[in-house]
Amino acid sequence: MAVSYKRLFKMLIDKDIKKMDFCEQTGISYSTFRKLSHGENVQVGILETICLKMDCQLSDIAEILPDSDSSTEKCTDGSVR
Repeated sequence: MAVSYKRLFKMLIDKDIKKMDFCEQTGISYSTFRKLSHGENVQVGILETICLKMDCQLSDIAEILPDSDSSTEKCTDGSVR
């Protein structure tokens, strides 16, 4: 599974918050911001800090995307092969 932070970046656009302003407001480094923008793993504590500073919930900034693994096929009865 992968994590998408598109919701975070949509929030930043909606609130007209620039990258550097976001980093300053939340206290995260630019390298962590880059990880978020590339969908890379970050520590849960960083996500917690973002949520606290931005007054939002984790579901407001991230979502879990299922793997698009072609080796897992759903059967007509709902089971997985």
